[in-house]
Amino acid sequence: MELKMYQVDAFTDKLFSGNPAAVVILESPLKDDVMQSIAAENNLSETAFVSIHESPVSIRWFTPSIEVDLCGHATLASARILFDYYPSLAGDEINFDSKSGTLKVTKFNERLCLNFPADQPVVTELDPLFIEILAIKPLRLLRGKDDYLAIFDNQIQIEDIQPKLSLLKKINARGLVVSAPGNEVDFVSRCFYPEAGIEEDPVTGSAHTMLTPYWAKQFDKEDLEAHQLSKRGGKLNCRLASDRVFISGDSIIYFEGTISIV
Repeated sequence: MELKMYQVDAFTDKLFSGNPAAVVILESPLKDDVMQSIAAENNLSETAFVSIHESPVSIRWFTPSIEVDLCGHATLASARILFDYYPSLAGDEINFDSKSGTLKVTKFNERLCLNFPADQPVVTELDPLFIEILAIKPLRLLRGKDDYLAIFDNQIQIEDIQPKLSLLKKINARGLVVSAPGNEVDFVSRCFYPEAGIEEDPVTGSAHTMLTPYWAKQFDKEDLEAHQLSKRGGKLNCRLASDRVFISGDSIIYFEGTISIV
């Protein structure tokens, strides 16, 4: 079996930055264990599997270790591939069927806009474990659907954080997001998911479904500019609209090819 596969750098307009995602196009069903093996072989934070034989087109996401329910940057990457290589399936808008419901991606010139459900984080008691993990006490700790969110005073604190990843694996969540007001944007963040095989994610669209409602409330504004401060870095424009979050960003295709599954 031969499968078309692409790699896209998401949330950036420059190659070798943003968050790379693999996109595998499926024209027939593929077993879950094979998808997981492909994702492990790719060893990227996520590999998306896009089933174009289904209507609506369905999407699933795998880290090198597990399947996840939502991934923003790999959805952006998948949409970019469909818009560029499979225009008959896309037009100016794509609706993906996923484990997180219907996900809409709209094209505006070269930018793509994700329409995702908002994740309203709730303030929770600060477990001393988080202070040990971060080696610094956050202003507050919140819990979203999948992740914990630790809030800090300023951008320098976010830049300097070096979490103890072995301890981070002990929290009962997908991962930990740290965030603070930014110097040149509304807010900055970093995201850590060692339990999913990702020590630090370069740019995390799904985390911004939680970050956007939080900072929109803090700043009393709906439109926000964000910067994820990983080594590769990424910039996102976020807008809160009722129970939805719109996340816009650039993308650039790194390669296209074919993989053979014996």
